[in-house]
Amino acid sequence: MIIGICGGTGSGKTTIARAIVESVGARKVVLVEQDSYYRNLADMPLDERKQANFDHPDSLDSDMLVNHLLRLKQGLAVEMPLYDFKTHTRSNKIEVIEPRPVVIVEGILIFAEPRVLDLLDVRVYVDTPDDIRLIRRLKRDITERGRTFERTLEQYERTIRPMHFEFVEPSKRHADIIIPEGGQMGVSVDVLCGLVREKLGKELATDSHG
Repeated sequence: MIIGICGGTGSGKTTIARAIVESVGARKVVLVEQDSYYRNLADMPLDERKQANFDHPDSLDSDMLVNHLLRLKQGLAVEMPLYDFKTHTRSNKIEVIEPRPVVIVEGILIFAEPRVLDLLDVRVYVDTPDDIRLIRRLKRDITERGRTFERTLEQYERTIRPMHFEFVEPSKRHADIIIPEGGQMGVSVDVLCGLVREKLGKELATDSHG
């Protein structure tokens, strides 16, 4: 089973995805983050990299992501790239992702890519108010990615906000479950964990009868 968790930047997608992995167990669930699949901009000058639109679907290597999801579905391991957000380049290191009965893929644009959308058995959208998302984005970029307040705000106004309303927000219509972040997040995570455990229980029953 592949579960997709979508939502705008700073909505709480990663927090929810990791809570499910922690609750159900890493031996049963594996997490694939769309952020790892940004295109490598190493051939561009750093100043140009900083101005790139990272919130447009074209900024991602969706071919590789789709290929990796298909391989995991077939029970094959994949070599997930690692992305350096400080330099906007793909690291020369990789992370080997082993197949698990449940795959969670999360990212702001996973519902905007039809090929990824078609692979998802459960589609979850985390609906978080814009002001909360902006505050979280500012905190993260300043503390974790070495960016200034001014630069983060400029990026938010130039690409993050307009791309959210062009691609992310409209993709909410594809969701099976919408989580109102800040309201029922704990309950929603429990429901998702229950779905995962139910799926795993059915697989174990099928295997034992087989």
